[in-house]
Amino acid sequence: MSPHTGSSNRSTSPVLMHAVVSVDGFIADAEDQVGPLFDWYGNGSEPLADGAGFRVSKASADYTRPMWDSLGVTVMGRHLFDLTNGWDAKPPAGEHVVVVSHRPRPADWHPEAAHYHFVGDVAEAVAIARELAAGRAVAITAGDIGGQAFALGLVDVVAMDVVPVVFGSGKRYFGSTEGQHLLADPHVVVQGDRVLHLQYRARRTP
Repeated sequence: MSPHTGSSNRSTSPVLMHAVVSVDGFIADAEDQVGPLFDWYGNGSEPLADGAGFRVSKASADYTRPMWDSLGVTVMGRHLFDLTNGWDAKPPAGEHVVVVSHRPRPADWHPEAAHYHFVGDVAEAVAIARELAAGRAVAITAGDIGGQAFALGLVDVVAMDVVPVVFGSGKRYFGSTEGQHLLADPHVVVQGDRVLHLQYRARRTP
């Protein structure tokens, strides 16, 4: 099946919650180390993006390229921003990044990066991201921020790149989300090399 980010009757910009994840549901270990989760980004011959250095299997490239091309905005938390230095103001996909943070942008951090927006509330961040996306998809990183958006019913599609490793503990894909939540059957299933790409549409409670 080809990747498809779905649609939403609430917005022309669907919200895609996404991360690479272990089979037991962790996006990093307790020390924020990803271990072998990203190994599939370098185990193939197909480049993903100019200058990114990623080379994946053809199946993963055929899945990932159109998904990245569909994205207009990424929503991320301040913790991930600090860990990655905001990707040095060069997001891997999309033109804009909305950072959910109660702290302002670092004073000395890339003053030219007007495409980075700092917002203190998850729902407000998603609303701003949809405006900025102008009909393209919005990606929200998994973990606490993505889990909050999911619990608020703001996520249209749950996307997982599942790597065959068991962490046992660490940072959960859905963060601290509580309760039971049903998803639709996966509408995208793509087997790569040492990774399984899955997408599920979120079910809405009437």
